[in-house]
Amino acid sequence: MQVSALSVQELNEYVRKLLAGDPMLRGIAVRGEVSNFKQHVSGHWYFSLKDDKSRIACVMFRQHNQLLRFVPRDGMRLVLMGSVGLYTASGSYQFYAEGAMQEGVGDLYQRFLALRDSLAREGLFDAARKRPLPLLPRAVGIVTSGTGAVLHDIRTVAARRFPGIRLVLRPTQVQGEGAASDIAAGIVEVGAIDDVDVIIVGRGGGSIEDLWAFNEEMVVRAIVASAKPVISAVGHETDITLADFAADMRAPTPSAAAELAVPDRLELLRQVQGLESGLRVAGERALSSLTVHLSEIEKRLEAKRPEAALALLASRVTLCKQRLSARIDRALEQSAAATSQLSGRLKAVGPLATLQRGYAIVLAESTPVTTIDAVAPKMTVVFRDGKAEVATLGTKKEDPFES
Repeated sequence: MQVSALSVQELNEYVRKLLAGDPMLRGIAVRGEVSNFKQHVSGHWYFSLKDDKSRIACVMFRQHNQLLRFVPRDGMRLVLMGSVGLYTASGSYQFYAEGAMQEGVGDLYQRFLALRDSLAREGLFDAARKRPLPLLPRAVGIVTSGTGAVLHDIRTVAARRFPGIRLVLRPTQVQGEGAASDIAAGIVEVGAIDDVDVIIVGRGGGSIEDLWAFNEEMVVRAIVASAKPVISAVGHETDITLADFAADMRAPTPSAAAELAVPDRLELLRQVQGLESGLRVAGERALSSLTVHLSEIEKRLEAKRPEAALALLASRVTLCKQRLSARIDRALEQSAAATSQLSGRLKAVGPLATLQRGYAIVLAESTPVTTIDAVAPKMTVVFRDGKAEVATLGTKKEDPFES
């Protein structure tokens, strides 16, 4: 028996036409909370709209969303205008939004903002308490799911940047009930390992509900209390959690977290070689400068050697002796000439010269008699060639030169 069967494409196309032809599903408005919002490189927006009991996949193409004055974010409450349809390639039932209005903030997002503000007032997110990452960690701790793509990405990047670096995984529940306490415990356990110098905490992308464990207070406090620096790598670049605010460094993706935590070995080697070359050049310059300085000092020492100083002093002493001897000789010659001159003068005016001219010297008891009053009864008369003892017969005072 041959059964007439539709192809998948035919079935999906039939359902699409049914939905497109139903006037109740066109030009309608639907209210809900944005979740798992993504902005494609094409400019189209993909997200879910949910309430407390259900959700629906939504798409808003670029030609419609560029007319809006805001960009939706997870937790935002919207009223969407559009129609319901089927994406035949995947058989997905979804809402095609053509317009949107903000209605408020969803419950989860309100909890997020309230807890964020409360913890911020405690100073848990202050930039001053952020710690620098180690240049070359001995080991990198990883707190994430043991089976997800996050671990694979981190291992791949680490192996490429620094082959052989030690990675310490603490497999963790990252979603659902009990995930927050498991993540907090994982941070504490990995941080207690001595050679773990930095910790990566993260998971892949998802809706605000999927990432909520990383918004729990116990996770934030575990990150802040960690003795080791923590890198947060939760979700995609547009996903923000309280773990990102608390961490010492936020990475947009797990791969980027590995880039931050694990240094590039080749780049480190290049830096070391550059430093080594710089030190060598600086050392050679310093040695050359010191050599020149030493040479100058040696020249100064050579000029100030005791032998040289003594030789200089000896030559100066010899010169001084020669000059002194010459001065003494001149002084002696001058003294001899003066003495001879004085001797001649003395002879010319002395008593012997007077006696030679015919005069005599009269002495009274060895004292020259120069006045009539000094005449004694007996006196000695000294002549040029002898003496005579005389007796005074009488005296007469008169000017001997009067005629």
